[in-house]
This record gives sequence, structure tokens and C-alpha cells, in this order.
Amino acid sequence: MIDAFARYCRESKVPVTIVFILLFLSSVVFAQGEDAHEHHKKMLQQRSEANAGIAEITLPDVTLVTQDGLQANLADDVVGDRLVIIDFVYTTCTTVCPVLSATFSQVQDRLGDRLGADVVMISLSVDPLRDTPARLKKYASNLGARDGWVWLTGSKQTVTGVLQEFGAYTPNFADHPSVVLVGDGVNGKWARFLGFPSADQIISKVDEFSAARTTRQAHASMREKM
Repeated sequence: MIDAFARYCRESKVPVTIVFILLFLSSVVFAQGEDAHEHHKKMLQQRSEANAGIAEITLPDVTLVTQDGLQANLADDVVGDRLVIIDFVYTTCTTVCPVLSATFSQVQDRLGDRLGADVVMISLSVDPLRDTPARLKKYASNLGARDGWVWLTGSKQTVTGVLQEFGAYTPNFADHPSVVLVGDGVNGKWARFLGFPSADQIISKVDEFSAARTTRQAHASMREKM
């Protein structure tokens, strides 16, 4: 079964990092009595079908806690005037979250020096009662997260409110949807990916928002000179 799944990944041109993760997950699901091939085939289908739609979001003006144990205002301190990429994870997850985190690792590499300067990445815990800053920091370290990839937790009430605003809340955190958001901290423009977008798709949306911002700034400068 696992060999069949590996062949499927190669034929679908799934990135190597994600292949390893999904092969591990396939053994977990198979041990639980499910058909691992079909289970992860559905996950990969979600990945290939992930498209960005316009999202109506107001960035919550709340204080959360970073992986370093620091309190930070989400709107002002974490995002500010940068572009932002957000996903929603929890440290004990063995299905959706490892796939999203592997993709975010690829996005981090692709961003290079833009990470932390022009673009910030956020992974928000959907299980704040268990995901302490220390647990998030260890999880982030295992992924090689660099400065500019911020991991956030907080009180259950505060995190629930943020998840509801982002359209990523479920009463049972283990059933949380696979969602990636890309937003502009200046003009409040947002896009939502449902499923498993590729690093290429995410970077493309970031570049689109960045280009739109540059165009607006150029037009504003021209109006000032007239």
C-alpha cells in the first residue's frame, strides 16, 4: 500500500519533503485501519485543487503570545505594514499540519531576505490550551523556522476570536480545515486558499499583492507631483 502511495506521489510530482511526510502519515493511518493510499490521495487532490479566493477579513486588534513568550499585538506588532502569510496548526497534529508546515518551509526558503522585512509568515495554534510558547518554539525549531516566521498562541477566548475572524474556527480543533491566508497589512486585501496550496501558488499571490502595492504607490507619487 505504501509503495503504491509513493508511486502516486512521484507521478503527481509532489515535492520530496512532502512525500516523506505523507509516507510517514500513511503508515499511521494504515495502522488505524484506514486505506492510506485513498486517504492521502484525497489530501493531494485537495492540494492540486487549492485556489485562492477573495476573503473579507479585518485583521484583529488583539494581543497574542509568540513562540518566545512575548506578548505582541497581531495587527501592529506582528503584521504592521507588511504582507502576511498565515496558516493554522497544532503541534500534536499528524495529518493536515505537517503538510502545511512543510509547504511553509519551502515558502520560507523562497522568500529569502524578504522574510521578516517585506513579508511575515504566521502559524497560529488552533490548540492554545496545549500549545505553550515553549512547545511552539520546539516545533518551529524542528522545521528550521527563521526570524520572520512567527508562531502564535494565547488564551482560548482570544485565539477563538481570531480563528473566527479568519474563517478557520471549528469547535473541535482536531477537525480544523486546511486554510492558508495571504494578506496586505496596508490596504487590508486578503486571499484565502482552501486545501493544500503549493509554495508556488502562495509565492505567486504574495508577488501579486506586492506588485499591486508598488503600482498604488507609484500612482500616489504621481498625483502628489501634479
